[in-house]
Order: sequence, then C-alpha cells, then structure tokens
Amino acid sequence: MSDRSCGSMPVARTVLQQCLQARLQVTPAEEHSEAQWVQIERGMVIYVCFLKGATDDILPKMVSTLLNLRLCESDSGRMVSVLELPGSVLVVPQATLGGKAKGRAMQYHNNIGKEDGLRLYSTFVSLCEQELAAAVSSNNVIVQHGTYGNRQVLKLDTNGPYTHLMDF
Repeated sequence: MSDRSCGSMPVARTVLQQCLQARLQVTPAEEHSEAQWVQIERGMVIYVCFLKGATDDILPKMVSTLLNLRLCESDSGRMVSVLELPGSVLVVPQATLGGKAKGRAMQYHNNIGKEDGLRLYSTFVSLCEQELAAAVSSNNVIVQHGTYGNRQVLKLDTNGPYTHLMDF
C-alpha cells in the first residue's frame, strides 16, 4: 500500500500502466475546431489524484519513485524503469481515483480542492519533465499531460494490462 506510517491516510494515489502508444484528448471538438490530442509512443501512463493533506513536499518523492520503478518491459524481456527504457510519460489527472463507494454511488469527499490540486498537478508534471530530461538525452522521449479538471478521451495500446496502484 504505502510506505507512510501505519494508520496515516494516503495524500496521493497513482495508477501506472506501461504502454506501446497512448493518445489523450486534451480539448474536445467544438463547432469550429477539431479536438486537440497529445500522444506518446512507448513508455508509461501515470494517472494521478491528489487527496486532502497533499503538499508540495510529497512531489519529488512521488516523481522519483514512479519514474524509477521497473515496470516497463525492455526488448530483451527484462523489466526496466521508464528512464532506463528510455520511454515517454503521459500524465493523466484522474480525480476518480479518490472516490469511495457509498451505497451505489461514488463520493469524492477525500479529494483535494481544485485550486490546490491544479497547482500540485502542474508541479508534478514539471518535475516529471525535469527528471526525464536529466536522465534521457533523446528527442523522442517526452512528457505529455492532460488538462486538469476536464474529462478526457484516452486511447491506449499496451502489451498487457500490467497496471499498478501506488499510494503516497
């Protein structure tokens, strides 16, 4: 679950998914404009949700942990981190990760407020970009991200549902 002390609640929840390609709609189509998309090739999708109590202090540890986990399969079949692959990263804001079932409905009372969530999300994306740029010297490796607070369409090609949940 989490490496935080026993009994303490997580302040962030992430889901990681290796991918061969991922494409995320960041702006829906409107009357006079087409939908806008961001795309990555081989790498990892990080769905992230910040919960009440989250502060900037947790962000460097989250980024380091997530980008250094050996969750990607290399060409040789060995498990490597997205930095070792080297691979790209798509960060998707996913407030629904903070939901809890109450009866037959979901409630999101434990999620952080929108303003704080947007600030933490923006900083998280920046830290991912910095860490990837420092570790990998390839123009083909990028960090893309979704739009905080919007519903977004995701198209994902994967070589297996190798999905992991991590709380911080």
